[in-house]
Amino acid sequence: MKDSVPNPQLQAARISATASTGFSCSTAEGKPARLAIVDDAGNVIEVGADVAWAAWRVCIEVQENYWEGMGHLVVHSSPPGDPELAAILIGKKAA
Repeated sequence: MKDSVPNPQLQAARISATASTGFSCSTAEGKPARLAIVDDAGNVIEVGADVAWAAWRVCIEVQENYWEGMGHLVVHSSPPGDPELAAILIGKKAA
């Protein structure tokens, strides 16, 4: 899937991410930077941590929707597998 989307090499900035911290941005020199949304006229209309977290949330939701659609993400009402183990883990009999 990674090969199906562009992977541009940014000249002046770096973007990285982890599952627990979301996006991190820096200049090519390693100085802190922030994500922003810029309109067609070049006006910055949103900037900062909220933009980064909103973008991260969209990425996570798209990934989860993809996994669900492919059958890789399944939601269970109780732990699947051994009903006795499930009863121990959730404190009641599994459905």
